[in-house]
Amino acid sequence: MSDHTIELFLLKCAVIETGLRATLAEFDTGGSGALSQADNEQLEPFIKQFDLANRKNAAQMSRYYEIFYLLENDIRRLIVETMEAAHGAKWWDTRVPPGVLDEVRKNRQREAQAAVSIRSEDDIDYTTFGQLGDIIRENWSDFAGMLSNQSAVSRVLAALNMLRGTIAHCGVLADDEVDRLKLAIRDWFRVLEGPKS
Repeated sequence: MSDHTIELFLLKCAVIETGLRATLAEFDTGGSGALSQADNEQLEPFIKQFDLANRKNAAQMSRYYEIFYLLENDIRRLIVETMEAAHGAKWWDTRVPPGVLDEVRKNRQREAQAAVSIRSEDDIDYTTFGQLGDIIRENWSDFAGMLSNQSAVSRVLAALNMLRGTIAHCGVLADDEVDRLKLAIRDWFRVLEGPKS
C-alpha cells in the first residue's frame, strides 16, 4: 500500500468522523436548525398570512433542504481537505477548471456590486453543486483512493443535481422524487466507502 493511499484513507476517516461529530453535537444540544423562539415569535404573524397549503409544503420541503445543505457543504469540505492535502493551500488557483474559476469570480462580483453581506471568504462557497462535481472529475487522481469510482461519482452527482433544482427553487418533490433522493443519498455514502478490492 502506498503512502498516498494511506493518506487518502486517513483523510476519508477524518471527514466521516467530523460529520458524525457534527450530527451528534446537534442531537446533544437538541438543535434542529430551527429559528430561535424570539425570531419565531416575530415572524409567526407574517407566516400565518400565507396560504395553508404553501405552509404545509414548506414544512415538508424544509427537511429535504436541510439534507441537501448538509450534503453540499460536506462535499465542499471533502474537496477542500483533499485538495489542500494533495496540493497545498493554493490549490484553488492551480487545480480548479477555468470555467469554474470564471463563474466564481462573476458570482463574487455580483454579490459585491449588490452591497450585501458576503456569504463567505472561501471561493468554493460560490460554486454550484455541478461545479463541485467538475472539480472532483478534473482532479480524479486525488479522489480515486477515497471514492469508489469515477463513473459512480458522476452518476450519483448528476442524480443529486437534478433533484437539487426542485429543492433549491422552492418546488415540491413528488413521492417518486423523494424516493430518488433517498436512494441518491445512500448511493453517495456508498461512493464514500471507497474502491472495492
